[in-house]
Amino acid sequence: MAVFGRAYTSIAALAAAMLLTAASMHPGAVDEVAPGVFVHIGQIAEPYRDNGGDTSNWGFVVGERCVAVIDTGGSQATGAAILAAVRRQTALPVCAAIITHGHPDHLLGLASVTGSRAGFRAIASHRLPAAVAARTQTYRALAQRQLGLEAAPEIVVPGEQVNGEATIDLGGRQLQLRTWKTAHTDHDLTVYDPSTQTLFAGDLLFVGHTPVIDGNLAGWLAQTAALRGLGATRTVPGHGPVVDGKGWQAQTEYLSGLRDAVRTALRQRMPLQRAVETIAAPAGWALTEVFHRRNVTAAYSELEWEDTD
Repeated sequence: MAVFGRAYTSIAALAAAMLLTAASMHPGAVDEVAPGVFVHIGQIAEPYRDNGGDTSNWGFVVGERCVAVIDTGGSQATGAAILAAVRRQTALPVCAAIITHGHPDHLLGLASVTGSRAGFRAIASHRLPAAVAARTQTYRALAQRQLGLEAAPEIVVPGEQVNGEATIDLGGRQLQLRTWKTAHTDHDLTVYDPSTQTLFAGDLLFVGHTPVIDGNLAGWLAQTAALRGLGATRTVPGHGPVVDGKGWQAQTEYLSGLRDAVRTALRQRMPLQRAVETIAAPAGWALTEVFHRRNVTAAYSELEWEDTD
């Protein structure tokens, strides 16, 4: 069985395991990773009843006037936990919720975070509404089954969209929002706090958790250099612990190794099913049994049309 890449055995992987335990005991716990920047590390696991959908990272940034939440977790319960966490840190109102992409583990909590307060803004990429609309029923049914809900959850789609770059002012603190070409998804958005050089990367970065391709492998690799060049001294991934500027390396090795292995399989005229069975994940990544074979399928479908001339 072909295996690509090297084992991911860094300190970050150990930290992910430790933080996984902490998150499972305190689903609303946050750490202040920089002045006024609070982050919750979700469990590295599939959503199910016992974890309540707490399987992704979320955070919030406190300005002088108000608070912006970045991502809202995978259930209405995580959304409620976010609001409670904000209240433990500040009495300032939540004036914005920014969604990095439309996968349910980052979006479903928005139904609890969205308020009727005048001036509240729910913001995402301009491509998110169409992407979510195409899968709304699937997402609702999946969440109902995984979380053991009596009814399918409500999905709220942000009403304000960004195409390119935008800035949101929290009072004495401005956050820079940017959309990206197709990578993890076709509607990825990042949030950068220049005052602390903190980047919320969403699922453009996975740490410990197997990266998941729902967009374009080549595009993801092509944009990684630009993401690393934003000047962040710390990056909050969509899954796994907060990392420094070197935290992109393991993911790059996984994605480039997958690309190279699939290209080799295609040159050998290997059928898709054989490639899926043959190309094994490198050691050290969590949930490979859930996502790696799917990644091979996605990469194969993309790269079989690649111009190799």
